[in-house]
Amino acid sequence: MTRHHAPTSPGSTSLLRARRGGPVAATAAALLAAICTAPALASSPTATTATAGTTATVDRAATARTTATASTAHGDNVRGELLSVTPLLRLSRDEVTEAIAEHGVDASSIRHGIATYRLAYATITPTGEPTTASTLLVLPDGGRRHLATVAELHGTTVFRGDAPSTGDNVTRLGAYLYAAGGRAVVAPDYLGLGTGPGTHPYLDNVSSVSASLDALRAARPATAQLGRRLTGEVHVTGFSQGGQVAMAFGREVSRGADRHFRLRSLTPVSGPYDIAGEEVPGMFDGRVKDTSSIFYIAYFLTAQNKLHPLYDDPREVFRQPYADRVEKLFDSEHTQEEVARGLAPNLKELLTDAWYKHVRQPTGTLAEVMALNDGVCQWKPRVPVRLHTATGDRDVPIGNTTSCVKTLAQHGVHPKVINHGDVNHLGGYLNAISDNARWFARHR
Repeated sequence: MTRHHAPTSPGSTSLLRARRGGPVAATAAALLAAICTAPALASSPTATTATAGTTATVDRAATARTTATASTAHGDNVRGELLSVTPLLRLSRDEVTEAIAEHGVDASSIRHGIATYRLAYATITPTGEPTTASTLLVLPDGGRRHLATVAELHGTTVFRGDAPSTGDNVTRLGAYLYAAGGRAVVAPDYLGLGTGPGTHPYLDNVSSVSASLDALRAARPATAQLGRRLTGEVHVTGFSQGGQVAMAFGREVSRGADRHFRLRSLTPVSGPYDIAGEEVPGMFDGRVKDTSSIFYIAYFLTAQNKLHPLYDDPREVFRQPYADRVEKLFDSEHTQEEVARGLAPNLKELLTDAWYKHVRQPTGTLAEVMALNDGVCQWKPRVPVRLHTATGDRDVPIGNTTSCVKTLAQHGVHPKVINHGDVNHLGGYLNAISDNARWFARHR
């Protein structure tokens, strides 16, 4: 989730100085092996992978079958195979510093200029079919030849042109800042955004994790082609939707989803870690502002209906005239401003009476879908964990972080919580990347 006010959000805010250069759980269990199993794991006796509180144990034969299913994408390319490298822009150290300072972000960690690239790579859809996706790769222009990696996972984005590798907006600042401090940065576009085909399966953690893992795999040969090497040490962060993905992604890396990568830290920012318990209730009690609530709910329901049978006809869920347009708005081709203009002013006017009650008190498939994408904090990280949040955030209320802290504590983990105070969603992100960059610099 990314919006900080309507109709403009970080996903569509340009940098000031642009430069050239039940049934649901059963289905999930069946798909989990294909989603996060790398070819390197195919010979393992067992592989255990989970998402949102659902765990599946896969024996060697099942792993081999699902790996074979997932190993062909875009012709004969295996998952994570690099398909192309497109140079985007270069910024000098002074230019990075200027871009960072324009947004009030601390630039003290900057040591280098940066070079940015768009990578296209092979991956899989939520149902395990071959597809392609894109990612932004940012490298420091100078410094060490062998680089640790920051995986930065972006927030809610509806327009493919606002994804990290295709946009030039404020939520690129974290990638610029971390790379300018001396690390490689991989910022996946996810499925259906950037140059990837189709639409984005919004808040489907399983596919966001699989696409991000494959982006990290593609970055290894791309970085080698560019004369550098990735050490395999991965620091995972992400903003808003990406904060939620970061916790799920970190869990899979820590469980050995790919033998080349080793989790070193988790620093997510304002993630909706508890959709059912905190995020959705906040949309009905005023903690989440109306313009964000209608945006998130409409995106979530239309995207999830393509994966799970929530409704047969949008008129069951949405009032007119929104029922006739809502699914078309979220086709990855409309800008965030266009989507916002096409939606109702609040949930009462967007949803039918039946679905207003159903979203407020979810049952059946809707409750299962929420549960499937919750639970990302239900594990025991064995690396430093820092959770960023803000009291003033009215997109992802602070209760999401509180819930995550309680869940981690049940597993014996006590993360450091950084509360950035009375700032909005975007303000929390800008403060957090400053803090993360300084923290990375101290723990080089």
